[in-house]
Amino acid sequence: MTTRTNAKFHWFLPTASDGRSLAVGTHGTHGAAAGGDHAPEGGADRFRAPDIAYLAQIARAAEHQGFDGILTPTGTWCEDAWLVTAALARETERLKFLVAFRPGFISPTLAAQMASTFQRLSRGRLLLNVVTGGEHDEQARFGDHLSKDQRYARTGEFLTVLRGAWSGTPFDFKGEYYNVRGATVAAPPNPVPEIYFGGSSRAAGPVAARHVDTYLTWGEPPVQVAEKLAWMRKLASEEGRTLRFGIRFHVVTRDTSTEAWAAATRLLDRLDPAHVAQVQRALAASESTGQARMRALHETFRDGWRHDDLEIYPNVWAGVGLLRGGAGTALVGSHTEVADRIEEYAALGIEEFILSGFPHLEETYWVGEGVLPELRRRGVAPMLSTAA
Repeated sequence: MTTRTNAKFHWFLPTASDGRSLAVGTHGTHGAAAGGDHAPEGGADRFRAPDIAYLAQIARAAEHQGFDGILTPTGTWCEDAWLVTAALARETERLKFLVAFRPGFISPTLAAQMASTFQRLSRGRLLLNVVTGGEHDEQARFGDHLSKDQRYARTGEFLTVLRGAWSGTPFDFKGEYYNVRGATVAAPPNPVPEIYFGGSSRAAGPVAARHVDTYLTWGEPPVQVAEKLAWMRKLASEEGRTLRFGIRFHVVTRDTSTEAWAAATRLLDRLDPAHVAQVQRALAASESTGQARMRALHETFRDGWRHDDLEIYPNVWAGVGLLRGGAGTALVGSHTEVADRIEEYAALGIEEFILSGFPHLEETYWVGEGVLPELRRRGVAPMLSTAA
């Protein structure tokens, strides 16, 4: 199997909440719809609030285990990604922060200034995850009433101004959504933050091809991922550019496959079918093409409640998407099996893996001590730096 030796591995910061069950509130789903701020009775599925002390534990664990960076989400039910990561930069030394933000909510020149400041204060540890937004209610909550295609067009203009403001020369731009004169920052960021972006719609592809460094996809079976990568490679080639590719997965890994699948099943313990139906009705209203693709992966299970339908490809499990918006699939298996799947996706051209698990603190160690050493032995992951 052909693999990449320069793959990067990132973890996830649960700034909405964390816990041992999918029944507690998580990023991507309204807190009440996802189980509220407490666990079902009769178990140890304790809700963990995203206070800075707990988030710092996760960030330090990710750094210690050799993860390159950590994704911090955006949304109404999350703590603000800029503020949280700025605080955590003082709690870590090497870890990079992949800060998710919606470009339509702030001025691109202000975003350029914020990013430049963050880059200097953190000594070059900022990465930017541009989230155009696919939920009408979420956008309206912030006063944004543009259509989906208009939002992507605005994102393209936003990124043009953002990079122009970083150029070191006052930048003028007049488009449909932005009209700026002399956009600049006190000093260009060094290095310029890499821009990450995900979107599966026809409107999203050209924006990524023209403007971003790393195109992200949610975890789907390899055939579907390969098709998406081929689509994006073609669009980027037409722009005279090449892209890096990243993928987002949850992980449930243990010393044996049996233990891993038992842990995955426990995430669905005590789920109420009516509760699942409520969450799925909300997710069905999403304008996101990627969200529709996630829902399709577990459609058979929703209709028939057959647990075995959730393994949609060897070691690829769609159970998370029953109660969570956004990334809805997990890699489940022994450390060797999970490494096999990661190596398979790397062979397709995936060079960045953004991983997470429930709860995030404990799963950092399961992945960091079980899967990453195996990937280092295979040459898929870089060797752990002695500085880490």
